[in-house]
Amino acid sequence: MASRGNQILVPQAKAAMDSFKFEAAQEVGVNLKQGYNGDLTSRQAGSIGGQMVKKMVYDYQAKQAGGSAQSMNMTQDLNTIKQQNQSSKY
Repeated sequence: MASRGNQILVPQAKAAMDSFKFEAAQEVGVNLKQGYNGDLTSRQAGSIGGQMVKKMVYDYQAKQAGGSAQSMNMTQDLNTIKQQNQSSKY
């Protein structure tokens, strides 16, 4: 039996990860709701996960650079993702 790869490794972090997910969804313009979100397209769901990973990588790089990393211009990327999500058909 295969195990799922998207399990929370630190159970105490579940609330923080849920909050992070909703924040990322809002940033990319996806209407995410509590519970089941089966009405999302693959593109919408992927943009949420992609935004989460982008922010985690940026945070890690900033920490490795001692906090002196230049600010990443994410506004243009976010606007592009929002436009794609709004124009995508189900």
